[in-house]
Amino acid sequence: MPDRIIVDRSRCSGYGICAQEAPDVFELGDDGLVNLRTEYVPEGQEEAVQAAVTGCPKFVLDLVEDENA
Repeated sequence: MPDRIIVDRSRCSGYGICAQEAPDVFELGDDGLVNLRTEYVPEGQEEAVQAAVTGCPKFVLDLVEDENA
């Protein structure tokens, strides 16, 4: 089952590490905060998304196993 990406934008400070690690999944919006390009971790992007999650200094990102996907 694919992992679903959870983002707490209220804690985001716009460092952009997530967008650097996984640009196909994360981007910084016009407001400088993280936006998701997709809600689920794409096949082949698991390591990049994990690096983005663990690299976020504000702990904005999380992964949960989605039983409905």
